Amino acid sequence: MTPSPRLGSRQLALLRRAPAFRYLFVATLESGLGTWLSVIALTVDVFDRTGSGKWVGALLIVSFIPSVGVGLLLGPLLDRFSRRRVMVAADLARVGVFCALPFTSSPGAIVALAGVAGLATGFFTPAVYAGLPNLVADADLPYANSLFRSTDYLASAVGPLLGGILVGAAGTDPAYALNAASFFISAVLISRIPERLLQSERAPSRGHWRDVADGFRLVLRSRPLLTVLVAWSIAAIGNGAINVAEVVLAKITFDSGTFGFGLLAAASGLGLVLGSLVAGTLLEQRRISHVYGGALAFMAAGIGAAALSPNVWVAAVCVVVFGLGNGTAVVCNALLVQRGAPDVLRGRAFTVIMSVNFAVLGLAMALAGPLTDAVGARWVWGAAALLAGIASVTGFLMTRGVSVRTGEPLPLLPEPEPVATPLEPVV
Repeated sequence: MTPSPRLGSRQLALLRRAPAFRYLFVATLESGLGTWLSVIALTVDVFDRTGSGKWVGALLIVSFIPSVGVGLLLGPLLDRFSRRRVMVAADLARVGVFCALPFTSSPGAIVALAGVAGLATGFFTPAVYAGLPNLVADADLPYANSLFRSTDYLASAVGPLLGGILVGAAGTDPAYALNAASFFISAVLISRIPERLLQSERAPSRGHWRDVADGFRLVLRSRPLLTVLVAWSIAAIGNGAINVAEVVLAKITFDSGTFGFGLLAAASGLGLVLGSLVAGTLLEQRRISHVYGGALAFMAAGIGAAALSPNVWVAAVCVVVFGLGNGTAVVCNALLVQRGAPDVLRGRAFTVIMSVNFAVLGLAMALAGPLTDAVGARWVWGAAALLAGIASVTGFLMTRGVSVRTGEPLPLLPEPEPVATPLEPVV
């Protein structure tokens, strides 16, 4: 995965020539920075009030569990309603949350408000990626995804650092205020994007629960969507495990303390940014099966090599390799879903897949703690490497013959044809 000499040039050109894309990009970038800044503020606030790791754990859980519920129960709403209005409403809901937090004294109320913000994010993020293909030319879509992901990873690295400085100097309230402002600005920018550019048409409803079933049926019938559901869920088990075991690997296995833990986290972030940046060029030059399978193989190699490393410095280099693969694979995931689902059903396709991936990740994290205590961090990382290897083979085989290039149809997996009635159109 050698970076192209033009790395980043196509992404920057997109920002110059596509105003609607630029509005969406700036909105998600600055609100992303605010979000990651507030992660530190929320964590410090809850811990300082309770001194309890259980409360911190509850806070982390409510940040992503609502996304599972959105995908399993509410995904069709992203196709039936205006995506622009959904995103603006989600931003305004988060403005309200962070305006209310400075006046909240109970840790339970803080966690509840964080859950509301998580629910809003569960609508906002899939709406962004569902609408993104309508803002750029088909040939530029890999680069648009690449730019969004790389800046998201950059925000995840810079935001917590700024949050730590701000909270340490001025407390949590200024961080909450800045995040509320970032979501308000995001809502204003998104409101300037014409609705027709985010959504070609709205999906007619056959009844809510039938709409939900249609989303699952679409994912199971479309090979690109099913690939992301299966291959990335396998990889997510390993990712959840290494996230939990990483601190043990650094502080116990390598005896490198908090510095070592920070070094591994920074190495992963560096790899994620580089991998997501280079993904657009790779997808333009090579088949999706080679890029996706290869990215997952890089993840497996990096995790396995880190598990076998003699010290944290060698492990950090290996974790960069893991991050390179991870960042590239995530861009492939977005592109496969965007090209594998028609615009009218793309919102529910994203929510179904994201909810399953999040559910698997959460379960893996819950199981990884006792497993790490029982067998040690090296063995957990080794098992995660094996899972990433399985995901690599799965991803390669399932995307063979699949193209994500402009104008080429993506295959549907066969299923028995249902009998249609005038009241029940076949999706």
